Parts: sequence; C-alpha cells; structure tokens
Amino acid sequence: MSWWGRLPWRFVVRRIARAHGFLDPIALLARIHQFAQPSEVAEPIELLRAGVAFHARGLINSRVIQHNRDWVWPYWVERQFDPEDVAFVPRAFTITHINLTNRNWTAIGLPDFDELPIVDPRGLLTPFFDEWSLDSWIVADDGRMILPSRAASAVQRLDLADGVSIDTDTETDGLSLTTRAEMELDGNVPVCRLRTVARSTVPGWVVIGVRPYNPEGIAFVHEAEISDDRRVWTIDGKRRIELGHAAERHHISNYRTGDVFLHLHDAEDQRHGSCEVGLATAAALYRLQPDREREIEVTIPLLQDRTTPAAASTAWPSALEEHCRLEVPDSRFQLLWDAAVRTLILHSPGDVYPGPYTYKRFWFRDAAFIINGMLSVGLVRRARRTLDRFAGRQTAFGYFHSQDGEWDSNGEALWAYARYCELTGEPPPPAWRGPVYQGARWIVRKRLPDDGGPHSGLLPAGFSAEHLGPNDYYYWDDFWGIAGLRAAAGIAEGYGDEREAREFERAAAEFVAAVDRSIAAVAPRLGRPAIPAAPTRRLDAGAVGSLAIGYPLALCGPTDPRLLDTVAYLQESCFFKGGFFQDMIHSGINAYLTLHVAQVLLRAGDRRCLELMATVARLASPTGQWPEAIHPHTLGGCMGDGQHVWAAAEWLLMQRNCLVREEGDRLILASGVPRQWLHLGDRVALGPAPTAFGPVSLAIETRRDRIAVSWQAQWRRAPACVEVRLPGFAPVVADPGQGVVEFVREAAT
Repeated sequence: MSWWGRLPWRFVVRRIARAHGFLDPIALLARIHQFAQPSEVAEPIELLRAGVAFHARGLINSRVIQHNRDWVWPYWVERQFDPEDVAFVPRAFTITHINLTNRNWTAIGLPDFDELPIVDPRGLLTPFFDEWSLDSWIVADDGRMILPSRAASAVQRLDLADGVSIDTDTETDGLSLTTRAEMELDGNVPVCRLRTVARSTVPGWVVIGVRPYNPEGIAFVHEAEISDDRRVWTIDGKRRIELGHAAERHHISNYRTGDVFLHLHDAEDQRHGSCEVGLATAAALYRLQPDREREIEVTIPLLQDRTTPAAASTAWPSALEEHCRLEVPDSRFQLLWDAAVRTLILHSPGDVYPGPYTYKRFWFRDAAFIINGMLSVGLVRRARRTLDRFAGRQTAFGYFHSQDGEWDSNGEALWAYARYCELTGEPPPPAWRGPVYQGARWIVRKRLPDDGGPHSGLLPAGFSAEHLGPNDYYYWDDFWGIAGLRAAAGIAEGYGDEREAREFERAAAEFVAAVDRSIAAVAPRLGRPAIPAAPTRRLDAGAVGSLAIGYPLALCGPTDPRLLDTVAYLQESCFFKGGFFQDMIHSGINAYLTLHVAQVLLRAGDRRCLELMATVARLASPTGQWPEAIHPHTLGGCMGDGQHVWAAAEWLLMQRNCLVREEGDRLILASGVPRQWLHLGDRVALGPAPTAFGPVSLAIETRRDRIAVSWQAQWRRAPACVEVRLPGFAPVVADPGQGVVEFVREAAT
C-alpha cells in the first residue's frame, strides 16, 4: 500500500466536517448501515454513480427552473410546478428537482442501431442520449399560441406501419399542430426526422425550437449557429440539424436574456449565439398563412460525419420476420403486443437494455426476463446474440457481474442459458460450458455454511433487486441460485457430462433443503405460510420478490400454500387501483410486478389473473409503454425509465402464457382467454410460439354453436397431454396429435 493509502482518511474527513459545523459523515454512514444486514457490499457503486449523476442534474434543475417560470419548460415541469395540477410537488426543503410525476417517453429507432431518440408525451424530441431537445410551437399574430407542454390536452399515437413513429396532435382555439418523430436511414446514414404540420385560422408563425433540456431536466447547450443559407443549425460545434426549408426568421438567446420564446417578436434576428452557463435557446420561424397548412421537416443526422457509413442495421421486416404473431379482437391488447415486440427489438442492439434513457445499461436481472420474453415470442437469434455476450461479463471467480453485491445474477444468467436450450431444442454451444460450470460453482461457494443459524445455507446478505429494501438475506437470491444450479445440471446433461450434472443437481437439492428449512422456521413467527422477502423480515411489499419460487422459476407446484398465501398477503395489503403498489423505492404501481402476481394466479387457475392483466393494459401509455413505476394519481411515471423494457417483456410473456404454456410435462392451452374475446365471429390466434415441446400455433374461433380450439405443432418431444382450459367450460384433456377440441357454446358455465 502506498503512503497515500496509509493516510488516516476517516479521521481527516471527520475533523474537517466537524470544523465546518457539518454532521460527522463517518458516523452518519455507520448509522445508515445499521438499518441493513451486514454485507460485503453496502450498495453497488454503479447505482451510487448513477444516483449521483441523477441528482446532480436535479440540483441544476433546482437552480434554474423555479427561478425562470416564464420559460417554456417540458411537460413534466409544467405539470409538476403547477399548483392547480394533481402532479404538483412542493419544493421548500427539496435540494433537487427531478421528474417524479410524468416519467414517460417512447423510443424510436432502427433494429440493431444503438441510438434511441425519445419522445415525451407532448412530442418533445430528444435525438441524442441525454442531450438537448427539439420542440414545435405555433404563435399566432393575435396572441393565441400552441405550446404543447402547456396545452390542456394532446393526443399521441404509435404508428407501427413502417417501423416506429410517434404522432402528437395538439389543437386549441383555431390552431392545430401535429408532429411526427421517426428514425430512418438516409442513404447509409441513420437520421432522426421531425415533421411538423401546422394550421391556423389567423396569420402566425410555426416555430421549431432548440431546447436545453430533456425529460429529466436541464441538458446544456452552449452555442447555436445557423448557416448562411439558413438551412442548417450547428449545436455546440458538433451536432447538425438540417432544416427542410430556410428559416424565415431566426432568434437565439442565452440565460441572462431569457428564453428565446420571450424574443420571438424581436425585430432583429441573430445568426449566432452562445451562453456561458449552457442555457442557449434557438428558434427557427416560418410564416403561417390563414387556413393554409404548413409542413416543416427537420432532419438530425445521428452520426457526426454524414460521409461515414453506419454500422449495418437490420430493416424492420427482417427483424420481425421470425417473431410469434398474436391476433386478438381487442385493439388495445393488439397494440400492446405489437409495441412490446418492437420495444424488445429496439433495446437489444447487442446487449439488452431495460430502457432507452435512465436505464440504458446492462443488468443480468432485467436481461433474464427480457431474453425469456424474446425467446417466448420467437426472437431466437436476437436472444442468442445477447447470451453469447454473457461470458464477457464473468469474473475469473465465476461471478456474472453487472453490479456489485447482487447475488441473483449467476442464477439468472444460468437460467437464461438453459431457457434458450429448452425453447429452441438446440444443444448448449461448446463456448458456454466453462462459463456455466464456473457460474454454478460460484453459487455453491457463495452460500453460507450450514451451521444451524437463521441464515444457514442461504446466500449472503446483498443488495439484490433494489425494490426489495436494504441489504438482506433475500429469498429472491436463493430461488434464483437454486434455479441456476438446476439449469447448470440440465446443460451439463446436454453436454453429456454426467459427473457435473450430478454435482449440480446434488448442490441444488441441498440448497432447496436449506431454503425450505428457513421458510418453515419463519412461518410460526408470521402466523401464516407466506414467504417474506428475507428470514427476519415481517411481511411487506418486498415479499413480491418471493413469488419467484412460482413465477418464473416454477420451483414449486402451482397451488403451493406458501406461494398462494404470499399472493393473498400482497393483494390484501399492497394493491392500489387494481395493481401492485411497491411502497419501497418505487413508490408507485408497478406493471411488471403486477404481472408476476397475475402469472402465479394463472398457474393456479385463478381467473383474477385477468383482472390484473386488464389493469396493466389500462395503465399503459397511449404509445403502449409502461414506465417502471406509475404515479397513483397522475398515472405518469414516478420511478425509473419512462419506457421499461422488462415491463414490455412481461406483457408478452403474460399473453403467451394465457394462450400457450407449459406445466411440467403438459401443455396448457387457452387458460387465460378473456371471455369477451369469445363472441360470435371472433378469432384468437398465436404462433408459432416456441415451447419446451416444440413450436406451437394456436387458433380459437367462435362459431354460431361451437368454439373450436385448434393447434398445430412441430413436436421435438410430445407433451404427456394437451389440456384445453377454455374459460367457462370444463377442461378437456386431449392427445397431442388430436389437433382440435370443440366446445358447444350452450354448455358454457
């Protein structure tokens, strides 16, 4: 250790803090750590780093926004700072101002291209990751105007006809404004396009503005300049914005002189402007004649040099070619399926991301669910490409590392490997053998000794899934560890390595015994069989993590009393407006965790799963997306990314399992079909859906006197039977080769 490392830093920090009248930070941290179980990692440094950056922006927001309310701010600010709005958040003792009420946005993009421009609920376009935005306005000569972020209402639509486009319509008092944001290839260069169509009953101006913010808050712009022909903006000397028509007027302002919005009627315009604090604003104006539509197109090259060819990008038809199609008579459910498929494609350019912005990084936890979603809807090649990258994140000790102190990651990685082999029927690739065996042995070594203590044989205390609470001995981690060991055993069998298969199966059995003993010891204290988040925890919202034993891991039967009582507790104590409300961290209604509860109920044959599915459908944004957590009153995002990819994956998995799912050696069909989809003339279809038995296509057709449930399959190994569990009818057990079961409609119960 160097002399620098030997300095008494704790003493120095304590003395400096006390000398300036601050709390002792060392003592404060020690106090904070007392609220968690002792752990080798207090909190993942990656999350601390992200949190610091997040609140650093929030600190800048607090210095800028509240002191400049005459600026035009993004939608979340206009709502959150409005005392008449349900989204209003008081600011008196708040050090940082962050988006807590309307964290909603939707990514546009091209398959396999890493750039993901985002569009907020009022059409604000942020072309580059974490940078400035473009907005469109109408300012009429008589003082009327459309500023979408301030408008009382707007209509937003997701157009999937030729990729992913977002249309936003705003109308008021004789003015109408429509914007369309999309991403295209211009030759071989990926570009983001913003098309603005304006109409007014009186003369006015269409305004395209460069805004120094995005849906998280301030994003600095230091310099803006327009070219001699007034067709190209250059932002900060590097970003180009190509205007389809020469600007007829042009204004630039800085922080000291106020928002360019305040200077739109200045007689003199500016070609160049700069701002030392990074709040330059610019506006290109185009004349709008009464009752004549005006269209302005803006193109933003997403590569700095237009002469540099882009990396090859898969066209949408090719990216969608292998996916499993869903056909249902409910247009809302249809949109959500189609949008979710494209969400998974956009967010898997190599690694998979759980979001286009706040969460544009890799976690094994999110990846396991997203990859399961991909595999279940046939995006097999895309899933394989991501799985092949897992080993590059494995340490020399066998730990699959995305964040420190998260002991679920190895189980998730191994389970995802095995899920690929199960759903494709392919043998495990040779390159996976070493990472799988090292990963499984890491789980074995990481377990605590079987010493009879309260955490005997479990994984150590860790941070785990951040929505479960402070560091603890989470059953979530243990369930994933067991699943990982069983997955490794199955993969070893695929390699023909009987010794390793027996080793991992034996280790899994020992782990199961330790967890079962722990859960049994907890039950008398709780007075019920429900599984808390950790052995010494009371029942709370963190118990949602313990549902992993039933979904997705199926480590217990569908009617295990421990599993169903956990669901009963959650529904009694942790639901709000029909969805699971996660009190801890998220402080909102969580779409993907609500669907975890629904999946457990689906396995148990409990029709309440459909109520939860309908709730999640209602909570989706107009563009078919879910934020990570949903504000109980604004119904906007209040936590995490505004487009949460894990949630999209869960929607696909729920729809797929409602129609086609495995239960042990049986194939279950149609068990989660809403009855309103069985009207005369309705058709429901899914396929081809990968299953553990081979790809299956299902069709349900409602005729005058009968409902026909038919299936076609390419069995790799036929299930023991096919059970058709159409709602309202007695279940029918059929031979896999039968291919069709008909129900007499009058016999419905």
